[in-house]
Amino acid sequence: MKRFLFIEPYHGGSHREFAEGLIKHSSHHIDILSLPDRNWQWRLSGSALYFARQGFRFEDYDGIIVSGLLRLSDLKALGGKSFPPVLVYFHETQLTYPAPLNQKKGNGSEHPMTDISTALCADLVVFNSGYHRDAFLKAICDFMERVPDYPLKRVAEDIGEKSRVLYPGVDFPESAQRVTGELEPSAPLVIWNHRWNYDKNAPSFFYAAETLMKDGVDFRLAILGECPGERIPDIFIKAKDTFGTRIVQFGYAPDRKTYFTWLEKGSMVVSTAIQENFGMSMVEAMACGCLPLLPDRLSYPEILPGRFHDLFLYRNQKELISKFRKILGMTHQSSPLRKEMAKAMELFSWKSRISEYDGILEHLSRKGR
Repeated sequence: MKRFLFIEPYHGGSHREFAEGLIKHSSHHIDILSLPDRNWQWRLSGSALYFARQGFRFEDYDGIIVSGLLRLSDLKALGGKSFPPVLVYFHETQLTYPAPLNQKKGNGSEHPMTDISTALCADLVVFNSGYHRDAFLKAICDFMERVPDYPLKRVAEDIGEKSRVLYPGVDFPESAQRVTGELEPSAPLVIWNHRWNYDKNAPSFFYAAETLMKDGVDFRLAILGECPGERIPDIFIKAKDTFGTRIVQFGYAPDRKTYFTWLEKGSMVVSTAIQENFGMSMVEAMACGCLPLLPDRLSYPEILPGRFHDLFLYRNQKELISKFRKILGMTHQSSPLRKEMAKAMELFSWKSRISEYDGILEHLSRKGR
């Protein structure tokens, strides 16, 4: 058994679930250093300096795991002469994160260069989907074309050669592994379980749901997901008024048990995201038997088995509405399909994923010999 240290400067949401799941299921011993999930720009630019100045003995470990929200070059420069090999896990990258819809993507170089230098400094670079890896490597090439002079050569190639794709594991409750019977004989419950941020594109979802409501389609809504900051976005305030008593849950579930209870009650789950590198919330809902409705882009065609693509992927707003209507109409007669969907998501359970992670950690530790 090897000893590893996981450094997570943004310990919340999917970052926390991933780190804690890996620690829980790995056959290796993994300690963790973390900071709370706030002030992400400070975490990206300054957390490495903070960790390096804590007097921690990094050399006592066979390898270090860091998330992408850390400037690895700073940590290695100040972390001691005998720094172990490092694996960086990219949940997201600043190079590929979309700007708000009413704002042009900035030309600043600080955050993109942090992504690039961290990847170059790492011994292994791991992405949470093939889509994310490919988008990042392409974005590096596009970024380097804008460098004013002395452009760096072979950056994307060098990073690509040491890159891997490892889907994050998910800890499903036992009940989610045995979807049984038909749903309750009430109006179908539609789940929306994403962060209340612009990149999850809630206006598109609410527009589609309102269109169906005006057409007399019966359904209920569970609006889950985390609201960053103290202010509720206007689109959600408007939706609460528009849908009224159709909304049976509005806001972040207080704990994982309550969250999965809502998913297990769900008939279908919808994403309208403009940015998604894996889709953990959708995987969680599908594992609980929710029928999905997903954009035919981003990571979604990768995580949804090909046999479901025609039924559950949409290409535009018109298809979103038509397939939304169709899936609502079939939810009460869909028990075999719900079971098949839940079974397909077992691929993403930690039980299925952990041997791959333990293998890559073994490989990492050998780089330090």
